[in-house]
Amino acid sequence: MKAKTAGTTSGTAWRHANIGRLLNNAVRRFEGRVLELMSERGHDETRIAHVSLTRNLDVEGTRLTELARRASMSKQAMGELVDQCAELGLVDRIADPTDGRARIVKFTPAGRKWLDAFRDAVDVAEQEMRAELGKAAMEAILKGLAVYGARFDTLDDAD
Repeated sequence: MKAKTAGTTSGTAWRHANIGRLLNNAVRRFEGRVLELMSERGHDETRIAHVSLTRNLDVEGTRLTELARRASMSKQAMGELVDQCAELGLVDRIADPTDGRARIVKFTPAGRKWLDAFRDAVDVAEQEMRAELGKAAMEAILKGLAVYGARFDTLDDAD
């Protein structure tokens, strides 16, 4: 019989109660709601993979290799994702003015409108989450996650 220590769960229950799984479940629910809202607003082309690009692409543009690094994806996989988003008219690849061999991925004007719609969907989903969890819990979650994940926030366009 396994000894139970403070703060741990015995048997296999830990698989359902560990913080990683709980965070993952919450992210899946939140992102699913954002996609649902995007679809309701006429952006039914939006897929969960596009969220990865959205999270990692600076508004002023980012090199593909940096996007891949930020998303923990291979350069080839990120290239495919950028190609998909380019076909949808959301992004363009432009020459890097500092290095003629490199390309910068940048939102198109339509992509900026899509990003605004995405922001609105995130706001609605967050308001719904706040209503369900309450102000105190939501503030604690936001503060705790901001501190815990601060060194992983790689976007350059904080405003």
